[in-house]
Amino acid sequence: MGGISHGRNEAAFIQGVCAIVSKGNWRTLSIPHVSDRFTTSNVHQILLQLSADTALSWSFFKWAQSLPHYHHSLPTNFTMVHLLTRSRRFQEARNLLQKFAFKGFLSSPTVLSSLLSGHGDQDSNSQILSWLVFIYSRSNKTQDAIQILELMKARGLRLDPHACSALLSALAKARLTATAWNVYDDIVRMGVVANVHILNVMIHVCFKSGDTEKAEKLVSEMDGKVVRPDLFTYNTLISLYCKNGMHYEALAVQERMGKEGIHPDIVTYNSLIYGFCKEGRMREASRLFREIKGAAPNQVTYTTLIDGYCRVNDLDEGLRLREEMEAKGMYPGVATYNAIIRKLCEEGKMRAVNDLLNEMDERRVQPDNVTCNTLINAYCKRGDMDFAWKLRNKMLESGLVLDQFTYKALIHGSCKVQELDEAKEVLLDMLDAGFAPNYSTCSWLVDSYCSLNNVEAVLSIPDEIAHRGLSVDKSLYRALIRRLCKRGLVDFAQKAFNKMLEKGLLGDSLVYASLAYAYLSTGKRIAACEILNEMVKKQLMITAKIYKTLCASLANDSGILDLLWSHAIERGLIARNVYKLLQEAKLSSQNDTLNVSSPF
Repeated sequence: MGGISHGRNEAAFIQGVCAIVSKGNWRTLSIPHVSDRFTTSNVHQILLQLSADTALSWSFFKWAQSLPHYHHSLPTNFTMVHLLTRSRRFQEARNLLQKFAFKGFLSSPTVLSSLLSGHGDQDSNSQILSWLVFIYSRSNKTQDAIQILELMKARGLRLDPHACSALLSALAKARLTATAWNVYDDIVRMGVVANVHILNVMIHVCFKSGDTEKAEKLVSEMDGKVVRPDLFTYNTLISLYCKNGMHYEALAVQERMGKEGIHPDIVTYNSLIYGFCKEGRMREASRLFREIKGAAPNQVTYTTLIDGYCRVNDLDEGLRLREEMEAKGMYPGVATYNAIIRKLCEEGKMRAVNDLLNEMDERRVQPDNVTCNTLINAYCKRGDMDFAWKLRNKMLESGLVLDQFTYKALIHGSCKVQELDEAKEVLLDMLDAGFAPNYSTCSWLVDSYCSLNNVEAVLSIPDEIAHRGLSVDKSLYRALIRRLCKRGLVDFAQKAFNKMLEKGLLGDSLVYASLAYAYLSTGKRIAACEILNEMVKKQLMITAKIYKTLCASLANDSGILDLLWSHAIERGLIARNVYKLLQEAKLSSQNDTLNVSSPF
C-alpha cells in the first residue's frame, strides 16, 4: 500500500497494483495520486504479471481503458489479445483486435515482428495473424494482408483456411488474378490443405481471368482430394464456360450436377440463359427459360432475356417480357431500362426513350453510367452535340464520374460535326482522367483532319498533349501511325514514327508491320524491306495477336497483306502459332473460291 501511495519505486508500484487487483480492491486504484501514475509501460508490465489469470488481466485492461488520461498502446493491446487467445476467448480477442487493427502501422513487418518477439506461443501467434489477414482482406487492404502472410511464412506460422479464403476472395474481387495464384501457391507450400471454400475461390479467380484450363485443373484437384464440388463450384464453372461461349461444356456441367444430386438454382439457369443470349441464340435461351424447374425466374432472368432480344433486333419480344415481368410483381431495374433504351436509341425512337426516362424518374430508378453513355452516344451519332453536352453536364451534377465510354462518344460526335478543337480538348480531358485512347478514338481524329487536308495537325497532337503536362506513351503514337498507314499516308506515318523515336519511345512489332504494309501498298518495296530488316535486328516477331489485329483492320487489302506475310516469312519474323492461322486463312480462301465458281 505504501509503495502505491508514495511510489518512488516503479517495480514496487507494479507489484502493489497486482496485489490490489488480485484482492479486488478497485477503489484503491481510483485514488487520483494512484490512477495518475498509470502509463502504457507499467500497464503492459502489470498485464504480463497477471497473465496467469486471464480473467483478472482482462478486467484490469478494461478498467485502465476507462481512465480519462490513459490510452492503451499497441503493445498493451496486442498482449491482451494474446492472453485472450491463449485462453481460447476467441470472440473477445477478435473484437479487441478489430478495434486497433488499423492503428499504429500494425501491418508493418517491423512493427509486427517487434510485437511478436515478446510472445513465443506459435499457436496463438498463428491464430492472431490469421485474424489480421482476415480483417485486412475484408477491408480490401490486400497489400497489408499479403505483408502479414509473408511474415507468417518467414516465422513458420500456420494460416487459417478462413483467412486464406478471405484473402483470395479480396484479390479476385480486385481482379488481381496473378497475385491470387501466387498467394494460393504460397499457402499450399505453407501446409494449408485447400478445402472446398478455397478451391471455389480459385475457380472464381479463373472466372475473373476467363481461364477455363486452370478451372478444369482445380476441379480435377477436387476429385483427386475427394473434395466434393458444391453448387457454387458448378455455378461458377457454368458462368465461366458461358462467358467464353463454351455452351456444350456448360451443359455438360449441368448434366454432372444432376448425376451428383445437386439441383440447379436460378443462378445456374441465369448463367446458361446469359450464355445463349450473348451468342444471339434466343431460341435456346427461350426454351431453357420455359424449362426452369425448382427455381423461380427473377429480375436478372428477365433482364438477361430482354437484353438478348433487343440485341437480335426483336424489341417487341423484349417489351412483351417486360410486361410479363411486371405482371409477376418484378419491376425493372436500371439494367432492364438500359437494355430497352439502347435499342430504342439505335432505332432513333428518342420520344419513346424520353417516356422511359420519365418513367424511371417516377419510379425513382436512378440512371447510371450506362444509361447516360447510351444517351450521349445516341445524340452524338445524330450530330446533336448541344444535347450531348447537356447530358454530360447532368451526369456530373448527379455525382456520376465520366468514364472512357463517355469521352469516346464525345470525341466521335465532335469529329462527326467537324468540331475538331472540341474533340481534341475532350481527348486531353480523357488522358488527364487516366484513360488511354484506343485505335478507334485516334482513327476518328486522323480521318477528320485528313478530310480537311490538315494532316500536319495529326502530327502535332502528341506535342499538344505533352505541352499540357500529360504523359505521351507508345500507344498513342502506335494508333496514329496505324491509321495514317491504313490511309496510305506513309510519309506522314514515318514522320510520326521518327518523332516517337526522338522521344525515346521504341517501336514495337505492330508499328513496324504497319509501316511495312503501308510502304508495300504504295509500291515502295525497298522501304518496306528496310523496315522488316529492322524488325530482324531488333528481334521483333509478328505474333498471333498482331496477325489478327492487322487482318481485322486491313481486311480489304488481302493482296498486300499476303505480300507482307511472304516477306515476313522469308525473314523468320512469323511466330509459330501464326503459321497455322495462315494455313487456315488459305484454306478458307480456297473454299470461298470454290463456292463462288460452283454452279449449284
